[in-house]
Amino acid sequence: MRALALVCTLNPSPARSSSQHLAEQVMSEFDRHGVQGEIVRIADHDVRPGVEVDMGDGDAWPAIREKMLAADILLIATPIWLGHPSSLCQRVLERLDGELSETDDQGRPLVYGKVAAVAVVGNEDGAHKVSADLFQGLDDVGFSLAPGAVTYWVGEAMQGTDYQDLDETPETVASTTRTLAANAVHLARLLAEAPYPASS
Repeated sequence: MRALALVCTLNPSPARSSSQHLAEQVMSEFDRHGVQGEIVRIADHDVRPGVEVDMGDGDAWPAIREKMLAADILLIATPIWLGHPSSLCQRVLERLDGELSETDDQGRPLVYGKVAAVAVVGNEDGAHKVSADLFQGLDDVGFSLAPGAVTYWVGEAMQGTDYQDLDETPETVASTTRTLAANAVHLARLLAEAPYPASS
């Protein structure tokens, strides 16, 4: 099985990123379950605005989309800005909207049978709202969500500590990350063995 992580930090590489850091931790847990993966930082690519699978003229999304379609699990990692997912995360959701018009020969969306999960970091409250926004969008386009499909860390309000700067990962975050990985892999394996029925 394979996993793809889309990291939606606003900072291109090689800048450090808490979203990247948490995504790497999730991918390490996937690896423990025999799932190999790749991390793509959206800010490093020219993903055009729009709601089509290919916006043309050098759009980087089609190549990223091919990686997504080849994966069994999609992880979206985002920071919280002003109580919302990053603008790049919203752009990813908008590009995923293009999947609504893409179906297999049985009428099922191409992402049916794929599992999605979310990782959120921020220095303010809002992880539940951000994950809820992403969950709804991912469900709308056809991804499945396992129990405990989000891991997150938020610091105290109005202070400057970043997740990547913590001396060690809090056990509650580590435990939640382990649960996310175990449940996502379990569901992905079940769906690989028993796909959803064809659309009527």
